[in-house]
Amino acid sequence: MIGWILFGIVLIVLIVVYIREKQQLSKKAKLLFEKWKKEEAEKEVSEKAKLLFDVWKEKEDEQISEKAKLLFQEWKKEEERNIRKDAIDRSQAVIRGKITEHLIPFFPDFEYNPKDARFIGSPIDFIVFDGLSEGKIKNVIFVEVKTGSSASLSTRERKVRDCIKNKNVEWKIIKHINNENDSMHEKENTNQEQ
Repeated sequence: MIGWILFGIVLIVLIVVYIREKQQLSKKAKLLFEKWKKEEAEKEVSEKAKLLFDVWKEKEDEQISEKAKLLFQEWKKEEERNIRKDAIDRSQAVIRGKITEHLIPFFPDFEYNPKDARFIGSPIDFIVFDGLSEGKIKNVIFVEVKTGSSASLSTRERKVRDCIKNKNVEWKIIKHINNENDSMHEKENTNQEQ
């Protein structure tokens, strides 16, 4: 009988241990399941959040891109207007300057007789043969007219000015023979022989 009692006690202990282990195993399983469930929920929320963020970002990018395009188009139109206005203003200034260059001999402060002035335009504006209209030339004057705020000479104009100041000026007669068979050079040689 003691064997049965012992057997009963061992059986009861085993049943109690089994029940405890089962409860602990059930708790661990429940904890692991809850942990897994929580991780899956977080993962799902994270994926949904990423998806929502990507959709929002794409829409924002599109809106920003559209806004940037509109702003660029507005800026482009405004700059084009400014460029056109500037070009017109500059063109008008050039035209006024050209007209002034042609008319300057008729202005009251032009110190020479307008009949003595010859417009050439480039690289200088005028050559004045002072006294030509009266039959007595006193001086030959090279004139450059400047209008507007800038009165500086161009490189070519400075070179002409320097050449004149250094007295590198000549008088030359060029004969042109209108006969096709004779060259200018041959006629000169013939004239020199006579």
